[in-house]
Amino acid sequence: MEWKRDEYTISTDPQRLDVAAICAYLQRSYWAAGRPEETIRTALHNSLCFGLYQGDRQVGLARIITDYATFFWLCDVYVLEEQRGRGLGKWLVACVLDYPGLKHINGMLATRDAHGLYRAYGFTPLEQPAKWMRRPAAAP
Repeated sequence: MEWKRDEYTISTDPQRLDVAAICAYLQRSYWAAGRPEETIRTALHNSLCFGLYQGDRQVGLARIITDYATFFWLCDVYVLEEQRGRGLGKWLVACVLDYPGLKHINGMLATRDAHGLYRAYGFTPLEQPAKWMRRPAAAP
């Protein structure tokens, strides 16, 4: 799918992804710092990705992990610093949540500092966080 706004495009076409640009950003982000390039490539390949482009240049991303029936996880969402303040992050999240396979299923995410953004799209804190568990990745 593809959405257009001014000189920007959001696309789910995996062939458009600029993996080098994505790796460069994610490896300096607070949530994926040091993530190996091969891990990023594998994650992109196995996910539904929404690339944000200014012309042909990738300026943002949102990645979805899902079974398309009951659950999705929204992750690796970013807009390059110099592109912020234009509503692109809001537009990106809106396009993700409007995607036909995701509209009517439960979604989750984790964020350190964008609670206000996601709250505007219906995300809420966990009602019973004590019920949730996680398994951290084993050391390589």
